[in-house]
Amino acid sequence: MSKKSRNYSDHKSGFGYFIREGISSAFVHGFTSLAAVSVIAACLMITGTFALVAYNIDLEIKKLEGQSEIIVYIDETVSREDAQAMGQRIRQLSNIKEAEFVTKEQLFENYLDSLGEEAYVMEGLREDNPLRDSYQITMVDVSLHAETVDALEQMPGIASSSSMQDVSQRLIRLRHVVRLVSLALVAMLGAVSVFIIANTIKLAMFSRKEEIAVMKMVGATNHFIRAPFVVEGLFLGTCAALLAFFFQWGVYAYTTNQLAQGTSVVEMISFTQVWQPILILMLGAGLLLGVGGSVVTIRRFLKV
Repeated sequence: MSKKSRNYSDHKSGFGYFIREGISSAFVHGFTSLAAVSVIAACLMITGTFALVAYNIDLEIKKLEGQSEIIVYIDETVSREDAQAMGQRIRQLSNIKEAEFVTKEQLFENYLDSLGEEAYVMEGLREDNPLRDSYQITMVDVSLHAETVDALEQMPGIASSSSMQDVSQRLIRLRHVVRLVSLALVAMLGAVSVFIIANTIKLAMFSRKEEIAVMKMVGATNHFIRAPFVVEGLFLGTCAALLAFFFQWGVYAYTTNQLAQGTSVVEMISFTQVWQPILILMLGAGLLLGVGGSVVTIRRFLKV
């Protein structure tokens, strides 16, 4: 390498030069850079929205797992002593976490309490209680709801059962659908984002084609030529991630506030409880997309 070439590289090979060149290139192509940032931010927001929906569904399913999901009613022909003895057999079934015996007298009192001031209407039934002894059962895994109900109803002495099986099964199916859609969106929107970044970097390289040729003639290294474009991709990806994060925060906070004022039975977690992992994931995705788009373009279009 000639003395002139060494001086050129030594003068501009600092990390600060790469940052200045990369960021200034993003501003030079302002409209294209803005379009790239906007598209990537939208992609990250859509993906983040589905991730938050899936997370809230998981929380609802966990709540169901912690509740007495199944109530089994003992046949009237079974004595109180035999009904209490059934508890041991019920607890030996798989997927049974707890099984609490509730007498029909307790059930009747609970029912009267739920009626409040109207309880006097049912007082006449106290001596001829139509309810049955029962067990309130908590499951280990709510996804095995149907199998657990079938096993309980097949036990001798069990007359019937009552549970939120439909609700839990719908939530589980919804969770599977959301996860599949999320994975598909991550793949599709990730590809779109890399394509947008790649074309932005490609435009920057075309505008600096003559400068790159001169740099090669005076001995600039491949690393020296590539670095500013990688920095530009990182800068665009970071800006998109931050923009997506703050928009996501605002939209999610507005949505949860509206649901809280309505009659929704689903309680959504506050964004302040998950903002840190969301920010880290978005920044990581933005940086990865930025670098990925830059590398793809450099390898395909920059002959260095």
